[in-house]
Amino acid sequence: MLQTNFLPFPVLSTERLSLRQITADDTDELFLLRSDAAVMAYIDRPLAQTPADVVKLIRVIDDFLNKGEGITWGIYLKEQPQLIGTIGLWRIEKEHYRAEIGYLLHPGLQRRGIMQEALLKVLEYGFSVMGLHSVAANVNPDNQASIGLLEKIGFVREAYFKENYYYTGVFKDSVIYSLLTPIR
Repeated sequence: MLQTNFLPFPVLSTERLSLRQITADDTDELFLLRSDAAVMAYIDRPLAQTPADVVKLIRVIDDFLNKGEGITWGIYLKEQPQLIGTIGLWRIEKEHYRAEIGYLLHPGLQRRGIMQEALLKVLEYGFSVMGLHSVAANVNPDNQASIGLLEKIGFVREAYFKENYYYTGVFKDSVIYSLLTPIR
């Protein structure tokens, strides 16, 4: 069975990005992201109403981390200390060596290759360090930008579920993409 231990927190680095642990110092930036309807358009979670909502979210993220049930990195440009997005592996199915990936990015920084850079680094960590066999992505079928990104780096559509969940008074569809571990 897959063993997960995210302590000490693994800081990841790319050419432009630092991926590190989200802290209370990131509350203001995370609140701006989680309260922005455009950022949250395809993430079926309530918009943050106050910074206190984000403080609670950071506690949940830390709890998952400490239990080895998920890991979420803050995304930062190397030359700037402000949080610009998040990316994480969660819904870890240890017995199946599988996790789900989720991410969000400041709208002013989208379409610049930032999320692709972060995603490739996190996938490398998931496959090489964690020992995952597969990573899934549960995507709103209207989120063409995310679908395009996933397909560009090799994710394959596994399923399309019609009205498989209920959120804000509406039955919604979801598409499941998956990436298997690269041959080592």
